Amino acid sequence: MLIRHAGNLCRVLDLQHLTPGNKRGFVQCRLRNLRSGTLTDHKFRSEDDVERAALDSRRMQFLYADGDGYHFMDTESFEQVQLTSETLGESVSYLLPEAVIVVELFDGEPVGIQLPLTVDLQVTETTPAIKGATASAQLKPAQLETGLVVQVPPFIANGDRVRVNTETGEYQSRV
Repeated sequence: MLIRHAGNLCRVLDLQHLTPGNKRGFVQCRLRNLRSGTLTDHKFRSEDDVERAALDSRRMQFLYADGDGYHFMDTESFEQVQLTSETLGESVSYLLPEAVIVVELFDGEPVGIQLPLTVDLQVTETTPAIKGATASAQLKPAQLETGLVVQVPPFIANGDRVRVNTETGEYQSRV
């Protein structure tokens, strides 16, 4: 979520709703200033007003990554924008070339992306299954084509495509 706080555009990274015994409840937030990149902690009381930032969304195609930059192209106007890995965070583990995703814009500047709920990725490296080890539900690590490592069932082999939840980073099924 993006909010305006103290005249700056900030992304809410973490929040906790706290209600101490005999006092009023409040929300403790960790905010990242999108312009300067600084982290701050702020306590919002129940009387405080918070303005949610209005974002524009555009469908864009992921083109390529070079160093710290990730390049996207607008599918309608063919304009290209660049986002840094710091802006994208853990979302870079789910980006495949030529994937069409939604890029969030604030005043014409890209500030983040909306990933689909699941993505299908190919397993590049995993250990072979152990025969007869089916007594309990075991999991093994598997490295996917984007470098992401997820825990998968023992029957998954190299070259298989798996569906991964982008919110939790967990294996869902074999495709």
